[in-house]
Amino acid sequence: MKQSHILIIDDEENLRHMLSIMLCKQGYLADTAAGGEEALEMLASHAYDYILCDIRMPDMDGREFLRQAINRGVSAPIVMMTAYGAVDTAVACMQEGAYDFISKPFKRDEIVIVLKKAEERERLKEENQTLKAEVADKNSFCGLIGRNPAMLSLYDQIRRVAGLKTTVLIQGESGTGKELVARALHTSACRNGKPFVAVNCGAIPETMLEAELFGHVKGSFTGATADKAGLFEQADGGTLFLDEIGEMPLALQVKLLRVLQESEVRRIGASTSRKVDVRVVSATARDLQAEVTEGRFREDLFFRLNVFSLQIPPLRDRVDDLPLLVQYLLKECAARIGREPVPRVAPEALRRLMAHNWPGNVRELENVLERALVLCDGDQLAATCLPNGSAPIERPSLQTDSTENLSIKQAERLMEMDLISKALIKTGGNRTHAAKILEISHRALLYKLKEYGLELV
Repeated sequence: MKQSHILIIDDEENLRHMLSIMLCKQGYLADTAAGGEEALEMLASHAYDYILCDIRMPDMDGREFLRQAINRGVSAPIVMMTAYGAVDTAVACMQEGAYDFISKPFKRDEIVIVLKKAEERERLKEENQTLKAEVADKNSFCGLIGRNPAMLSLYDQIRRVAGLKTTVLIQGESGTGKELVARALHTSACRNGKPFVAVNCGAIPETMLEAELFGHVKGSFTGATADKAGLFEQADGGTLFLDEIGEMPLALQVKLLRVLQESEVRRIGASTSRKVDVRVVSATARDLQAEVTEGRFREDLFFRLNVFSLQIPPLRDRVDDLPLLVQYLLKECAARIGREPVPRVAPEALRRLMAHNWPGNVRELENVLERALVLCDGDQLAATCLPNGSAPIERPSLQTDSTENLSIKQAERLMEMDLISKALIKTGGNRTHAAKILEISHRALLYKLKEYGLELV
């Protein structure tokens, strides 16, 4: 593995020496410079992966070094080092392009954590570049797979709106890939390389969601032991993806509307607001227009979020994409579980897959294929590896032949299976939420899943 090369800039020789030794012990290569001018000369002939730079230095301070480095095209993440009490200057440096800052005196772990976070960001940037390259592939677009006319139309709409700050509402059934579409919007835009922050509004308790979105100040409520930036601040300059927006409580919808209108957030307990530059993309499996009619969703917020709408087609409406998806997902699943080589799909297995209506969409297909890989022993994935062996894999139906089967117990069983399947599909496979919708205990749901063989729903 390639060692990361770090440039340390500080006018204090003892600190440079200490940081150099410490980082070398952590596996980094370290060079040092006593000031901004010397560092710029070194950057002219050397490429560094990361830069640690003190803010207060004679001749050229850290802020001026930062400006000149960025102007010269230096792309390495720059972490500013600042004395206690000069945090405002450090924050200003971040607004001008610094990656992060740490306050002196600092512990070894603090520096290592910041550098690891920077490494993760650089890794994500490389992945984004890879995703961009997929645009040239006629069968895919930024991680989305398919060449059905409905998908090609979706790709075109994403390209058209990606570069704008317009809010986008993504609509589609559970399992269709709404977060993938949101990431495609982000990757295709000028915000690529900036943060992409995703939150499921239905997975966070109502009492915690406000603090997660907007942040809080120390002492604002029990458990707030320190200031914390919310997700809007964390996504500053980039994209905030609000999944399952239809689950957001009405009281919080008012505050979200204000953020969208004013482009500023106020942390819980704070007396002032902070400006944010965030592109908001939301998604829902619900009919938000119907939710507005029923009074469960604010009409003004709906109009604010639904400036541009993207509709993802369900898998049953693009069955011609299924062979492409099967090939792609098999490779993904095989890599995840360590299965090599990837088996071929038998014609009968593919026929059965294409005959299914896929109420759980791509997520259901992925689950079925991963289970099939576990059961597959040879180099060919046979139909017997799919659920229920060689029998059809259609979901159970509540329709029964009244002249042949009048069993109340059988009808109750079919009804339970159908309702459980629908609840799991609606909640994206979240069994805790599904149990609440079904009004049964989580333990009872697990028992019924095992009894009816619905673990793959």
